[in-house]
Amino acid sequence: MTVVGYAPGAYDLFHIGHLNVLRLAAEHCDRLIAGVVSDEVLLLTKGRLPVVPLAERMEIVRNLRFVDEVHAETVPEKIDTWRQVGFDVIFKGDDWRGTPKGDRLERDLGAVGVRVHYFPYTMHTSSTQLRRALDALDGHAARRGALTS
Repeated sequence: MTVVGYAPGAYDLFHIGHLNVLRLAAEHCDRLIAGVVSDEVLLLTKGRLPVVPLAERMEIVRNLRFVDEVHAETVPEKIDTWRQVGFDVIFKGDDWRGTPKGDRLERDLGAVGVRVHYFPYTMHTSSTQLRRALDALDGHAARRGALTS
């Protein structure tokens, strides 16, 4: 039996944490589908748009040798994505483990026979940290520009 894995993420400001999750996910399944969360779903679930547009994020992920397929995730509920894609195991960072959203994910997908596999979250690098650094640089440049005007 072929084990199909699903690794969802924004994959915005692609970094080593994203690479690690996708590489590890590929080692734990026969076929890996990377779900790239749409701009609209990110706005709905995280309250912000990504820096990099969906088509570009999908192209980056599609070109990783260990990703077999890329899916644009356009619905906020993973059970709905499972109905669209079909997978046996979903991969998430362990920052989801033991949280209300992680518990719900395990319950909803477990009911249809999907296993949730957690990987260590890359604490030292995240898109949120990169976005904050870029915002700080942008703010610094704006302040410096105001001083020299």
